[in-house]
Amino acid sequence: MSQETFTAPQVPEDPQDLLTPPNQPGARADSRPHMASAEHQEALDFPGALPSNWQDIALEHFEKLLERSRSLRVYLDSCVRCGACTDKCHFYLGTGDPKNMPAARQDLLRDVYRRHFTSAGRNFPSLVRGRELTQEVLDEWFVYFHQCSQCRRCSVFCPYGIDTAELSMAARELLDAVGYGQKYTNEIIGKVHKIGNNLGLPGPALEDTLEGLEEDLKDDTGHDIRIPLDEEGADILLVTPSADFFAEPHVDGLMGYAKVFHQAGLSWTLSSYASEAANFGMFIGNYEQMRAIAARIRKAAVDLGVKRIVIGECGHAWRVAYSFWNTLVGIGQGAAEDDEYARALQDQLDPNYPIPQHICELTADLLESGALHLDPSANEHYGGVTFHDSCNVARASRMGARPGGQLEIPRRLLRASVPRFYEMAPGTTGDATFCCGGGGGLLTDELIELRVQGALPRVSALRESMESYGVDRMVAICAICKAQFTKVLPYYDIPRETIMSLHEAVGNAVRLDRGEG
Repeated sequence: MSQETFTAPQVPEDPQDLLTPPNQPGARADSRPHMASAEHQEALDFPGALPSNWQDIALEHFEKLLERSRSLRVYLDSCVRCGACTDKCHFYLGTGDPKNMPAARQDLLRDVYRRHFTSAGRNFPSLVRGRELTQEVLDEWFVYFHQCSQCRRCSVFCPYGIDTAELSMAARELLDAVGYGQKYTNEIIGKVHKIGNNLGLPGPALEDTLEGLEEDLKDDTGHDIRIPLDEEGADILLVTPSADFFAEPHVDGLMGYAKVFHQAGLSWTLSSYASEAANFGMFIGNYEQMRAIAARIRKAAVDLGVKRIVIGECGHAWRVAYSFWNTLVGIGQGAAEDDEYARALQDQLDPNYPIPQHICELTADLLESGALHLDPSANEHYGGVTFHDSCNVARASRMGARPGGQLEIPRRLLRASVPRFYEMAPGTTGDATFCCGGGGGLLTDELIELRVQGALPRVSALRESMESYGVDRMVAICAICKAQFTKVLPYYDIPRETIMSLHEAVGNAVRLDRGEG
């Protein structure tokens, strides 16, 4: 859909004026992503079409999910529909569709659960709002569970701590199990399994791309700054989102990483075998897909003989690495040593550093130790800079040794890199941050109108900071956030160049003349 075919929602002058919209039943009932082809489904061992016995398959798989995840059953049993989550969802605020209220969206799954997996529902379904699993239900799941970016903002305000993301992931896993996969996510997962990154960029093309970036760095700085690939014996394996290899503003972040490594004299490499930090297996809730993607990174780390694994600027990549790698593939503190690669990696990695480590942690440590020198006047040309907390970093991970480090460390780097930093409105940052509107596997063109509507709360806070403080740049440390904002900001008459990588600002400020002969 082109920009001219619809109008973005009206942005309130004050972010505090984001009131609960009037209900518009069915407002987004026609919003659905493209379905995965049989080829994309079968490449992931999912049915290529709806099987004749799909109800049996779905209910059997639902039971397995309930056995695997005790929390899922708790979340399905706990909701009292109190309404605390109603005005917390950016998609409900942007669309007014009542099925985008988190509790109402959950009920699409919960009603089937009550019918088939509770005693009351099996005997008296109408008393507990039990619902049969029909193809109409599947169609509704496919629509509305792809209007959840799994940002978990509603969970922050839920008095029972219900994690909507886990319910969304479960619903999508059930859909995949009966052949109702989403094209965008499943096609990308297949590319990672086959080639090693979301873009399907083969090793020789990646090598050419990195050589071109090295030439750009030489032209810009006069220094021979390398972006090494597949170098055995390097100390650090950097795993970054593949958008960093060519997309704007992502590529400027990659060049910023390279400046940091160069100035600090660190030995590092990328891997052509595992050239992707993102893990779309999380978006569809499938642990087997998550494990296979993470295992490529583990194999690359062992084969290259690195001592540290560092994750670039990608929100959900950091969440998967921080929260799942240890149990998925044995990377991390206290990880299960389930096979030879896990055992080899535990012996190989340096325990003096976090396993894994975020690029912001690494850069902040270098800055604190004096190994990195930053000059904020290099970013004097920006009128003002603000920071967008990406959901999976802010609400689903940590950095550093102290709680809240994932919020404080990026800001510490930003304040050291720019002369004028301003926070957005209270209640829109930190663990209450508003989602960009494109996460959770929704970053696909057929959902652009939904994505623009979902960006409304964040755009409201951004615009207020632009008008109040002269902010002209918003920094993010998530590849999906950066891709989403470059696409949707113009719908609100905000230049796409407003969004930038944190390590672009850091890279601009790196004093390459310090520490060299």
